[in-house]
Amino acid sequence: DWMTATLSASKDGRDAASVQSQLQKIVESAMTTLRNDAQGRQMELSTGNFSISPRYGNNGKIEGWQGQAEIVLQGRDFARISTTAGKIQSLTLGNVGFSLSREAQQKLESDVQALAIERFKARANDVAKGFGFTGYALREVSISSADQGGGQPYPRAMAMQAKAAMADAPVAVEAGKSTVNVTVSGAIQLR
Repeated sequence: DWMTATLSASKDGRDAASVQSQLQKIVESAMTTLRNDAQGRQMELSTGNFSISPRYGNNGKIEGWQGQAEIVLQGRDFARISTTAGKIQSLTLGNVGFSLSREAQQKLESDVQALAIERFKARANDVAKGFGFTGYALREVSISSADQGGGQPYPRAMAMQAKAAMADAPVAVEAGKSTVNVTVSGAIQLR
């Protein structure tokens, strides 16, 4: 129920200051345009990575500078995010990822945890009866959870598209499935 799209721009130049200035202008202009489409948890907007590094020649000396800047769109409204991603001509779509929102992840973990605890208790009861005891006492318990495909977006690498081809065209996206795992383990004493 959560989509993350990363838009990026790259620039090269003779000096770091000009590369930085060019990237800052691109990001500021795009952010101004994109803020109109941002709407709470439906589509959040933030800046992403911003880096400038030297470009070395064959002689090992700095020949110029290259930089990259990112803007991150994320939220629940997949259509809004994919349409908005196509509006900015100065940035290209780099990655699209899907995950569970924090709220959905917590709710699912809670539901799965309750089920896992019930299964643990039923199995402990079966084990006690199998050994001829009437019950058990819980001595130690450990509960852990791990998400697979939730929490952090798993990127679907997108081919860098020509800027002209992206003009106001929504990007075709479809979410997948996530797995939520909760493990309940423990030690029991048979009675």
